[in-house]
Amino acid sequence: MGFFSFLYPSQPVEIVAEQDLTTMYPPRDLVRPTQPKAVRRMPLEIVMNVLETAYYNDALEPDVELLTSCALVCKDWSYVSQKLLFRHVTLRSQPAYISFQEAIDRSTPRGRMLGDAVVRMRVVLDQNQPYRLAQRSFARAVTLCPNLYELNVALYGAGAPGQDVVGSPDAARMQRYAPAFDDRTLALLRSGPRISALQLSNWSDNCTSLSQLLDIWPCLKSLVISGIAPQLVHESLGPFPCALEELRMNFQTSPSVDFLQWLLHNSASTLRVLEFERDPSPELLDFLTFEYGSKLQSLALPTCMSHESVRALRACGSLREFKMESGWATQALYKALPSSLEHLAIGIDADTPLQQVVQNIRRCDTLSAVTLHVWHGGERHPQLPALKIACALQGVDLRMTRDIREFRRITRGDPVPAESYPRPRTLDNIRYMQSSTLSASTPI
Repeated sequence: MGFFSFLYPSQPVEIVAEQDLTTMYPPRDLVRPTQPKAVRRMPLEIVMNVLETAYYNDALEPDVELLTSCALVCKDWSYVSQKLLFRHVTLRSQPAYISFQEAIDRSTPRGRMLGDAVVRMRVVLDQNQPYRLAQRSFARAVTLCPNLYELNVALYGAGAPGQDVVGSPDAARMQRYAPAFDDRTLALLRSGPRISALQLSNWSDNCTSLSQLLDIWPCLKSLVISGIAPQLVHESLGPFPCALEELRMNFQTSPSVDFLQWLLHNSASTLRVLEFERDPSPELLDFLTFEYGSKLQSLALPTCMSHESVRALRACGSLREFKMESGWATQALYKALPSSLEHLAIGIDADTPLQQVVQNIRRCDTLSAVTLHVWHGGERHPQLPALKIACALQGVDLRMTRDIREFRRITRGDPVPAESYPRPRTLDNIRYMQSSTLSASTPI
């Protein structure tokens, strides 16, 4: 067909092509999975030292944010961080108590570990809150912490409908109703640990709550009471059995001398620390310093502008610490300071007689620290440079602040026996609290 051959389809031709892959790619060694190298962990002792060093923040409060973050690093860090977090527990509502109860379930090793770690507890019993902490829940929380050393209770009464105004005067708040602790709550508290330090802030019309709590723990060493002035519920009530070592009070009106006689009946030879956050009545100040001043080691007054204050200071001849927040005082007050002082904490303003303070620093060989709260104008006091020089020459630690809250924080230590003044807030003190509860006898 010659020329017209393209009109006819040609026969298909099958082409067989084989590729030898062994010649195209070089052989490779088989890759076998290897065992991962063991990760070297930081020794638990180092982790504990680091976290314990960082336990307190600049405000001398547990650094909850830091410890919570550290608890998420790994299992080892979680164990240490949670133990530190549970050293100080705050319960403000019933949901908070439920979560706390689940965390310290004593049927599990972890729950027992966390429950045993609790040394300080603060509870808020507020009748105005919709999910307020129940009295019996508060008592059960205490019983779940066998090593509890310090208990802080804040009690707020219920305001009338439409009368619960935020920021209302203290006098109105103290007229609000709050129920007394019932028998079941008191029985639970009696079955719990024997605490050594109690703080009660009572902002209600309930005058029996303090006596109820004091009746439970006859082994108290430290007592802080504020709010409504306490009263003797029964005139025939026997003397308070505790031998207190520390007493701090903050009342709008001073309690009666009869109440303090009842409270401190067994504390004549043990009371070492006495602090007033508000000016007491002259009669009360005279009674306390006359009866207990010779044994006092630390005295704190908000102001010292009267002859009664100077007389009270002279009655305390063995003071190792004196604290005063006010910036004004007479020279007679500073002349009355004993030579045994180790810590002097005062406020200063433009009119403070610092010359006498400088002389006290120079003549007092035992003085180790001076803490100043600088009121308005105090930073320009002409004698302030001389005071700084005197502290430097005598080797006295000088601390200055403009914040009254910081002044109170750095001058108030933990409620433990003091070897020296000023008393610090340290983790060693928390260890002491825990060891003292471990060595105590079983609950009464």
